[in-house]
Amino acid sequence: MSGRTARLIFYLGTLTSLVLFLGLTADTHRQIVALTHVDQLSDTVVAGKRVWHKYNCNDCHTILGFGSYYAPDLTKVYWRRGADGIKAVVRNPEKFTTWRKMPRQNVSDQELDQLVSFLKWTSDIENNDWPPQDRKFRGAAGRAVALGVSPGAMLFREKGCFACHSLYGTGGDAGPELTRVGSRLPYERIERVLADPVAVNPEATMPPPGLSPEERNTLAQFLAELK
Repeated sequence: MSGRTARLIFYLGTLTSLVLFLGLTADTHRQIVALTHVDQLSDTVVAGKRVWHKYNCNDCHTILGFGSYYAPDLTKVYWRRGADGIKAVVRNPEKFTTWRKMPRQNVSDQELDQLVSFLKWTSDIENNDWPPQDRKFRGAAGRAVALGVSPGAMLFREKGCFACHSLYGTGGDAGPELTRVGSRLPYERIERVLADPVAVNPEATMPPPGLSPEERNTLAQFLAELK
């Protein structure tokens, strides 16, 4: 190969790469409004971002690629925990954290609602499954719960069940693993547990989930079908 040919290949390759890079960059900027769901960027979401910074959450957590790696990445935490689950961890971090001790921040109820709104917004951003750790959550039954394929699945997430229970390897370990709970317990017993855990098991540490009769029925049916 002559020097002229080598230079031609180099210039053509560089130019092609540059055009491709600029094209992809322009396309990303063109889609940014849709990808980030700007229409959902409410005053509450913005207030939640201020709460995030007020309590220096980035000192330990990463979100959308920014922050520290001491504690779990929270980009998609709303998928994993739900609103009630997030609130439970923030209010009583010592119950849900092990060697990575999260301090109790004494966040107000209003700030908690704002923070949850912010974390819900970031969880809905289309970021092509980044960080990769969230891919396992979107697999198998975890995907059904994360994406709310059924009303019961949505309740499992929204009521914070992932804070203590796991499905297919995703979730907490403070309570029993529930991947195939329907093969162990019938609907009736699950429904009674959801109504009053201590009445079913005096040694239970699970607080009453605070479900309406309709929600309790929906969630019990969802769990009874996990076999």
